[in-house]
Amino acid sequence: MRILVTGARGKVGAATIHCLLRSDHEVTAVDIAPPVYERAREVRYVQADLADAGHTAAVVPGHDAIVHAAAIASPVKNPPHVIFQNNVMSTYNVIEAAERARVDRVVHLSSETVPGFCYPTRYVHAAFAPIDEGHRVAPQDSYALSKSVGEALMDAAVARRDMIGLSIRPTWVQWEGNIERNLGPVVRARGEDKSASLWSYVIVYDLADLLALAVTADLPPGHEVIYAAAADNANGLPLHDLVRRHFGNQVQLRPVTRPDASGISCAKAIQLLGWKPTRSWRDWLDDDGYLRAEVQELVTAGRTGLQQALRAIS
Repeated sequence: MRILVTGARGKVGAATIHCLLRSDHEVTAVDIAPPVYERAREVRYVQADLADAGHTAAVVPGHDAIVHAAAIASPVKNPPHVIFQNNVMSTYNVIEAAERARVDRVVHLSSETVPGFCYPTRYVHAAFAPIDEGHRVAPQDSYALSKSVGEALMDAAVARRDMIGLSIRPTWVQWEGNIERNLGPVVRARGEDKSASLWSYVIVYDLADLLALAVTADLPPGHEVIYAAAADNANGLPLHDLVRRHFGNQVQLRPVTRPDASGISCAKAIQLLGWKPTRSWRDWLDDDGYLRAEVQELVTAGRTGLQQALRAIS
C-alpha cells in the first residue's frame, strides 16, 4: 500500500513508519520540520504545514491510506488557541483532502484525554475502571477538545461517503529514552500517586503495531474509536486495589483480565483488529523504576528502534 504518515518526526509517526516499512509498504513521511537536501533516504519526506489547506491538498493525493499523527501533543506547552487551531484545522484539512483524492482510509491519532479527566479545570474522574470507549466524553482543555472535534470530523466524513475511519486514543506513550523520566517516579511511588488515567501507558512500538493493523485490517466502512494501552499498569500493582485506595467507591470496578491490568481497556482493539500489546515497562525498567544498564547502553549509542526510525526519515 501507499501510505501517508503525518507527524513523521514525532515518536509515534517515526515508529509507525518503521513498522510499515518492515511490511514493505511505500511510505510518504510528512512533517513541518525542514527536509535534509542530501542523498535520498529510505522514506520520501515532504515538508508541509497541514494547518494550511493548500499544503495538505498537495501531499495527500496518490495514497491508499493516511495515518494522521501530526498534532501539538500537549495542552501545556503552547497557548490554548494555538493548540486548538492547529490540531482541528490540520485534521479537517487531512480529511477533506482525503475525500477529494478518494483516499479510502484515514487513521486519526486521537487521545486518552478526550473524556476530560486528564487536564480538567473543574475536577472530574473516570466513572468506571478499566475505562473503555463507552465512557462519557466531556473534554475541558484545548487539547482534549481538539481531539474530540477530530473524532467528530471523522464521524462526518464517513457519513458523507463510504470510507474507513479509525480514531486511535493512545494513553501515555513511552519509549526507551523517556520511560525512566516518566514512569520511573510512578514505579517508585508504589501506588501512592493518584492518576487521572488510572496509571495507564503504552509502549510506542506496540502502538505502531496497532496503527499498522488499523491501516490494513479488513473493515467495513464507518468510524471506530479505539483505545491503545499496555496490558499492565505503571505501578505493577492490582488495579482494583489502586482504584479503591484513591477513589473509594466513586469509581465502579469492572472485570479485568489480570490483577495488574491497565486502567484503560484494549478489548475493542483486540476484538476488532486482532492487536495485543506485548511490551511492558518491566522490559526496560528495574523494580525501582530505573533504566536497565543494557537499555541505557542502547539509548546512549543511538541504537533503539525509535532512534533508527528517525534516522530513516531525517
